[in-house]
Amino acid sequence: MIPIEGRVPTRLALANGLGSVAYGVKDNGFATFLLLFYNQVLGMDARLVSLALLIALVFDGLIDPIVGHFSDRTRTAWGRRLPFLYIAPIPLGFAWIFLWSPIGEPSFLMLLLSAIMVRALVAMCEVPSAALVAEISRDYDERTRLTRFRFLFSWGGGLLMLLLAYGVFLPDAMLAREGYRNYGLFGAGLMVTCVLVSAIGQHRAVAAWPPEREASKSAFASLGEIRESFSHPACLIVMAGIAAALTAQGITFALSNYLYLYVWKFTPTALQAFPFLLFASVVGASMLVGRAQKRWGKAGTVMRMAPIGMVFWAGPLMLRWLGLWAPDGTTASLGMMFACTLLSNTFTVTGTMTLWSMVADVVEASEEQTGRRSEGTLSAGAFLASKCAGGLGVFITGLLLSYAGLEANTAPDAVLPEVTHRLSLAYVASIAALAGLTAFVVRHFPIDRAAHEARLARLDQVAKADPDAAGLHP
Repeated sequence: MIPIEGRVPTRLALANGLGSVAYGVKDNGFATFLLLFYNQVLGMDARLVSLALLIALVFDGLIDPIVGHFSDRTRTAWGRRLPFLYIAPIPLGFAWIFLWSPIGEPSFLMLLLSAIMVRALVAMCEVPSAALVAEISRDYDERTRLTRFRFLFSWGGGLLMLLLAYGVFLPDAMLAREGYRNYGLFGAGLMVTCVLVSAIGQHRAVAAWPPEREASKSAFASLGEIRESFSHPACLIVMAGIAAALTAQGITFALSNYLYLYVWKFTPTALQAFPFLLFASVVGASMLVGRAQKRWGKAGTVMRMAPIGMVFWAGPLMLRWLGLWAPDGTTASLGMMFACTLLSNTFTVTGTMTLWSMVADVVEASEEQTGRRSEGTLSAGAFLASKCAGGLGVFITGLLLSYAGLEANTAPDAVLPEVTHRLSLAYVASIAALAGLTAFVVRHFPIDRAAHEARLARLDQVAKADPDAAGLHP
């Protein structure tokens, strides 16, 4: 019966984290291969593909709060979240297969509907699964531990698909339609299996009738509840922190291939090894995050990790600009770059893990203010902030490329040094500003360990005094 007192069993923590594999697989496909597949393999205009994906992202941002709110209000013998985790994954598998194996001539409308369907079904898997973090445990540190497993599985799922794409499905021909079909089939099987196994693994712990509550009488009342849940200062602060941090991450992801190709001149071997390095950094972050939070608290951890991570990203670019870095493409340059990337991503992911853990701590603050538990709504708000930040990051990347003067179809050896210098400096300035903004915003987060534990005690007192009126503790 949840919430669990004390340490959450590792088996349950792993089961909850496993559900994030679907989110990682989806992100890898949309960010890395989908534009290339529909443009270069299926022959669609790149502008139409980009427009379809942008519209789908907008719909996704609208879908998340709706899914979160409905999961908060769902009442079954299996609880509020499990029905979504049992119902959504199989349709998601079929939608994912269809996205990579479209029937007939590809079209803008077909791509748009397929992308919206995939994003909506992933939201139905991921938002309720993430909301379970706050339901499974009310402990300040255990919520971070659960978030750590979710990050490991999400990154692991995405990087596994990346490795299989390069090494198995598309090893020699990035333009082979059959390879993308197999990529879609394997990804569908992986997502369906992981979400269903995650639900089954959590079933015994989380399957129970939620407490009774009065249903809202209209859609406007539901919108009012969503707005009220988002209005708590702690919620606004953590969403702003996520937006700032993930805008910087979005710029980094969108610009990374340009930097690897035009600045650092990665070799094919270096590109193949890079996913292993990234996963190692996530493992390192999962080992660091608990220790950091025990020493500095959650807000203090983010305030330190965001700037430190930025320094290790920006440092090599600044040293290269000053002429203090090894020549591009050499073993020394790549080795130092790998070391700095490992450290940078370790610290950056530690801060991001902490931000997502803070979302769970807002649940009780919102409950004290509104009288409702809104785990799903608040988790959806965090996803909304992250997706808007990702889109903003891509937009800013386009501006940086335009400012640097990097023209299309330019070979790496033909790029002028002043172009890479402008690109590097503009990138450094952008991520430095966003790292500072992240630290500044999170500094005002009002929930520390003591405040969280005091709030739990007050809510428990209310529950004992008037069980019928006391929150929505499962």
